[in-house]
Amino acid sequence: MTEARRIVVKVGSSSLTTASGGLDADRVDALVDVLSKVRSGGEKEIVLVSSGAIAAGLAPLGLARRPKDLARQQAAASVGQGLLVARYTASFARYGVRVGQVLLTTDDTSRRAHYRNAYRTLDQLLAMGAVPVVNENDTVATDEIRFGDNDRLAALVAHLVRADLLVLLSDVDGLYDGDPGKPGTSRIEEVCGPADLEGVEIGSAGRAGVGTGGMVTKVEAARIAAAAGVPVVLTSASRAADALAGRDTGTYFRRTGRRSADRLLWLAHASTPQGALTLDDGAVRAVVEGRKSLLPAGIAAVDGEFTAGDPVELRDAWGRAVARGLVNYDSKELPLLLGRSTRDLARELGPTYEREVVHRDDLVVLNP
Repeated sequence: MTEARRIVVKVGSSSLTTASGGLDADRVDALVDVLSKVRSGGEKEIVLVSSGAIAAGLAPLGLARRPKDLARQQAAASVGQGLLVARYTASFARYGVRVGQVLLTTDDTSRRAHYRNAYRTLDQLLAMGAVPVVNENDTVATDEIRFGDNDRLAALVAHLVRADLLVLLSDVDGLYDGDPGKPGTSRIEEVCGPADLEGVEIGSAGRAGVGTGGMVTKVEAARIAAAAGVPVVLTSASRAADALAGRDTGTYFRRTGRRSADRLLWLAHASTPQGALTLDDGAVRAVVEGRKSLLPAGIAAVDGEFTAGDPVELRDAWGRAVARGLVNYDSKELPLLLGRSTRDLARELGPTYEREVVHRDDLVVLNP
């Protein structure tokens, strides 16, 4: 932890705002004080994934609580995002540090070109000495292209920027083996793998009522990051300095997998399939075991409406999802191509049809 050079820090709404909405300037300044001290020597880089846009917009719009409908959430985010970034800009300016706002949707990060652009922007901001402040683009994100919570977004950003450490900050000082408010429960200091969490009851709701996450989303984010080779510390915002200094605090998730060099983690965990393709047994073996591209000849059925470039689910004959990928055809085109070879299709329909339905570079196998 102390040797980590590039660190992604995620902070939740409850750590930045009041329960009634609106930013708490003292809390923001306290977090910025810690982050600025960590990066002051020039040896460490910080990427901040910050919730709080919707919560910050509640009070200015006269909303007593977080709305449930998407339209009013987007309106609150539109007002709150400006306030949030303005607060960070002013707070970091006390240390002569600039911030750069980066707003993402899943659509920006599961497509190849968009993924590269996101990485280049974040990497360049860090190279120029700025602190990227990342958030989901709540003002335009629909239910179909939402990350759903910034914990998962933080795990995926940690993978994207090739971080050495992910720190998840909330209003709870770690993961407990039961309700931390009840006697007899104790903090879980270290998690080496899924087996360490068997039988552990994990709460699903945040205490402040202004965010979307809870301990469930944080543990899932830690699992995603650890599987991608990024260790994770889960603790409270008040213990941020201890976590970043490598002192004993919160819950430490050891890495359980190797770092991936591509964007397929986003495709597996951030995309929402717009349809499904049912594969025959031969195609399932080719995709899952052989890591081959999916061709029209191996598809038995098409479900849903989608366009070229959309994520789709690949299923076996029993309806089980075996993979996910970006499709190269519209759903209306595919029924005419099923069961046919690309050579025959090219001869009959033209050379543009001599292509894969899902290229292996745009395909991820689920639970291989």
